[in-house]
Amino acid sequence: MDLDITGARILISIPEFGGFMLTETVVVTWGVMLVLILAVRFMTKNLEVHPTKKRQIIAEYLVGAVQNLVGSNMGEKYTQTWYLPFIGAMFALSAGCSLSSLVGCYAPTSDLSTVLSWALLVFVLITYTKIRTNGILGYLKSYTDPIFIMTPFNIIGEIATPISMAFRHFGNIASGSVITALIYGGLSALSGLVLGLLPGALGDTLSHIPIFAAGIPAVLSLYFDFFSSVLQAFIFCMLTMMYIAGAADPGE
Repeated sequence: MDLDITGARILISIPEFGGFMLTETVVVTWGVMLVLILAVRFMTKNLEVHPTKKRQIIAEYLVGAVQNLVGSNMGEKYTQTWYLPFIGAMFALSAGCSLSSLVGCYAPTSDLSTVLSWALLVFVLITYTKIRTNGILGYLKSYTDPIFIMTPFNIIGEIATPISMAFRHFGNIASGSVITALIYGGLSALSGLVLGLLPGALGDTLSHIPIFAAGIPAVLSLYFDFFSSVLQAFIFCMLTMMYIAGAADPGE
């Protein structure tokens, strides 16, 4: 099995086309986006002024939840801008990519290139907001605050923002997968060792069945694959909102 530098499986590799590679990360990400598009299309089909269908009620509840989240963290003025659907889409995509591991797929958020690309997009938005708020000269001058000698440290701090966001998200999702796999492997080996002590054919048969591994990895998966997935998506969106709001209103 071929792997790329991030550990994702390479499904198709065509060196003749500039080293083109189609990885499992790309396929699963596009699959998650397709599911989200179809879900949104289903919930918003034939909308009613006074909703009576459960799908529209759920859709309006989700929109309201995102609106409250953006309003409470960025300010009410941002609920009337494109930041509202952006934050909602980012949360849904992040959670969906992480939760894809529940159906046996490779979680794209376990691939550093995925979350790093999201963090770089957020970094561009932060920089754009700072320049729009303070002007290009004001933005450049901010690197010299409070004194000129702090410029190198301010630059490092600016660069550290997308890196810390990416590695925080990637580390939590990837570590959960690793921990679950290690525990499953350890319990399987322990099961084979203990049950192999049974005499005769019974021991030979049961030693190949990971009985000790039944249940515990599933409980851990419920935490790492579900709770942690939603939590990390929430944290990533919270950081995005705080950074952008701070860039727009540095005095607050």
